[in-house]
Amino acid sequence: MRLQYIPLLIIIFLNVGVDIYIARGLRGLVKKAHIALSILLLAVVVAILFMPVRSSGGSVVLATMWMLFAYLTVYASKYVFIIFSLLSRLPRLWHGRRWWWLNVTGALLGWITFGVMWWGAIVNRFNIDVERVTVEIHGLPEQFDGYTIAQISDLHVGTYGNDTTYLHRVVEAVNSLHPDAIMFTGDIVNSRAAELIPHAATLGRLSAPDGVFSIMGNHDYGDYSDWPSAEAKTDNLASLHRMQKEMGWKLLLNTTDYLRRDSAVVAVIGVENIGDPPFHVYGDLEKAYATPGDSITKILLSHNPAHWVMSIADDPDKNIALTLSGHTHAMQVEVAGWSPAVFRYRTWGGLYESDRTTNKLYVNIGIGTVGMPARIGATPEITLITLKRLP
Repeated sequence: MRLQYIPLLIIIFLNVGVDIYIARGLRGLVKKAHIALSILLLAVVVAILFMPVRSSGGSVVLATMWMLFAYLTVYASKYVFIIFSLLSRLPRLWHGRRWWWLNVTGALLGWITFGVMWWGAIVNRFNIDVERVTVEIHGLPEQFDGYTIAQISDLHVGTYGNDTTYLHRVVEAVNSLHPDAIMFTGDIVNSRAAELIPHAATLGRLSAPDGVFSIMGNHDYGDYSDWPSAEAKTDNLASLHRMQKEMGWKLLLNTTDYLRRDSAVVAVIGVENIGDPPFHVYGDLEKAYATPGDSITKILLSHNPAHWVMSIADDPDKNIALTLSGHTHAMQVEVAGWSPAVFRYRTWGGLYESDRTTNKLYVNIGIGTVGMPARIGATPEITLITLKRLP
């Protein structure tokens, strides 16, 4: 038994306890239906334990994802009810009568939780949101004052199987903004290059005068799959690189390209994945751009915003005007501007500025989903960034 299964087994046992608690309060056909559903869901989650997710792709991964999500929606709702039900029993401690209104409230909120989670999966994860942001940059060449960049991130195309409908809408939405350049900040697939095949032609229709720039994210290296050999993993990576080139994208692999307006230039630096543990580090900023402290205006594409926090934000030797990142997805949950991602990343979404330098960071919360096929709040984001010159 793999160690990563132990937390899942603990959760299963806890959930069985929840089912027993709820069943005790039911009667007749409702009780029988509840027991039958609980047994069915238990069978589903046990089946997941034996799904060859890491050695398979496509339909197996999608099936596992949806099975887990269905299981999660049911038990998240039950736990909401359990909390209120237990609170309703508090008067029993002083021999009072149970607060049945709390029980009813818990049942209602449980159903609302269930509905919201499925709304996030069926409706909200396709509700594309365009965020318009102005970024002021000291010393930006006059020719680039008003320059526009459409940033997209974290497509995770494998989540959509062979259905190109949603990504077609994304492409149309980006192109309709008429940006000067498009910049993609990593995680084009979940784990395998083959996921991109049905979507390559659609994404190849992204268009901007200065082109589409892209980088690799942590999911793009094949680290979340089991491969028959090292060569197979290398071939998968090469295939992903090749497909992006065939799509007409400028994939930056620890390299730099330049935006040009007359005699003025802005450097676009693209590093491979650099982040905090447990994510592998493949990137090298100094290899991508040997003199990051020079006076040229620079835009850095770096998938994980932890890179900016760790080594760019407060480093006066790195004169990088703007870093564009993704990765966080806002954990696909955002309510009233707050996301649980704050417990993992202090820079999880939006525009950030350093207190010690002029370096700025924008974190795009992504287009796609991974793991949980839903977005509760945290709507899919296309960012239209307008650069503004400051003397």
